[in-house]
Amino acid sequence: MDAVLRQVEQLPALLAVSRSAQVRHWDCLTLDRALEWARYFQHLHHRFRARPQLREALGRRLRRSQPLPVLGFPALGRCPQLLGLALLENRALPPAACRCLLRSLLQPPAGGSGRDPGGLPLLARRKAAACLLASGPGPQGQLQAEARLLLGRLREEGQGAEAQLLPGRLREEGQEAEAQLLPGRLRAEAAECWLRGALEQLPQPRACGVVAAALALLAQGCDTEQTGDADRAASSSQGGYQAGAAGDGCAAGLLLSWLLGNQERFSAFCLCLPSSQLAFLAGHYSQLSRPYLDLLTSWGSRLVYDPLQGRWVKSCLDKAELSWEELRERFICLCQGPALLREQTQAALELLRTRDGDFKVRGLSVWTDLLMEVGY
Repeated sequence: MDAVLRQVEQLPALLAVSRSAQVRHWDCLTLDRALEWARYFQHLHHRFRARPQLREALGRRLRRSQPLPVLGFPALGRCPQLLGLALLENRALPPAACRCLLRSLLQPPAGGSGRDPGGLPLLARRKAAACLLASGPGPQGQLQAEARLLLGRLREEGQGAEAQLLPGRLREEGQEAEAQLLPGRLRAEAAECWLRGALEQLPQPRACGVVAAALALLAQGCDTEQTGDADRAASSSQGGYQAGAAGDGCAAGLLLSWLLGNQERFSAFCLCLPSSQLAFLAGHYSQLSRPYLDLLTSWGSRLVYDPLQGRWVKSCLDKAELSWEELRERFICLCQGPALLREQTQAALELLRTRDGDFKVRGLSVWTDLLMEVGY
């Protein structure tokens, strides 16, 4: 036991080093050793928490080994997260070691073990996810991995323990209906807040790419991340399937809300994505199809016919608008989509042609020419 007590005395020193400039010399092996020590301290917490005398002895030794009694026995159980958060905030940590740390923190606890009622593991994974998303763009193939990470954290945000704090008090006050609605509302607000903060750290084109990849994964019904055995077992039941579907619907709603909540952001999203990808998303999300058609209408209305060139051209060359060729490609992709999207696109073009005078010859209305190009 004396050896254990001497080892516990090293915890304050380990946390102090993690906040210092000394970590600039750490490589992945050094980081792994530090994390192993943190997990060892966590193991001691789980082992001795039901033995009051030993728990008190460990707490006394911790308090004796530091100037102020800021750490006690409960800190042993949160040691991996305490160390991880300190390192995430330390800009001296080299990039390679930081990537190893992110991978470690983003792994959820197996089978839900070791959960902290105060939400420290959730906080550590939340911060790690935000740091990874903001760490700079990787290869194109990394977008899907980042999208899975984003969806995984959104799910975890939506299940955060902080959403369970107030309903009991409301029920005591007789506000039963409000108490039943509050957990879901708080979870949604927490997830929306985290999503907004994470995406706003990214350059706009990259944020748009990650959101598009995440929406595509949800539309295809792909798993957002590897889950623990308990999660897989729950998903195999009807109740687990319904909960997963509800979680995916909530995640899609949050992503679409972020995307459509700002017209400039949505315009950038539609400009930077390929026509086929936008048509795929518009075909799967009815919330997207109408705003996308409205945006194409706005861009198309700014084209003018140049009789000398015999084609439609941009009215303002310095604006980031679509050319005739790009506009035509986007409408063709929409008309090759699902039947409902195809009918919606055709109806929109026919209405626009009618408003322009219902001309049936080329060069008088951009909408007439588009209808001819898409085969109507």
